[in-house]
Amino acid sequence: MPRVIRFHETGNADVLRVEDLPLAEPGEGEVRLKVEAISLNRAELMFRQGQYLEDPVFPSKLGYEAAGIVDAVGPGNRDIHIGDRVSTIPAFSMGE
Repeated sequence: MPRVIRFHETGNADVLRVEDLPLAEPGEGEVRLKVEAISLNRAELMFRQGQYLEDPVFPSKLGYEAAGIVDAVGPGNRDIHIGDRVSTIPAFSMGE
């Protein structure tokens, strides 16, 4: 079961919780990473504190930027393969 960093309210670092969540399968055009590293940046600090451009929907996660190995590929994806080493800065809302 993967471990994720989540928070259920805005605030300082003491609102962060390490939680186990079920492993999700990737959807259409998505891949799943076995994350080896994340970066936490200023925007995520502000997001956790409730001072970002958008409000978190609880429970919310951190670790928007990541690097790792693709361990599952969803339907419709032809460019990335299981075992590929990738890094990402997602082009979707931090709240998603």
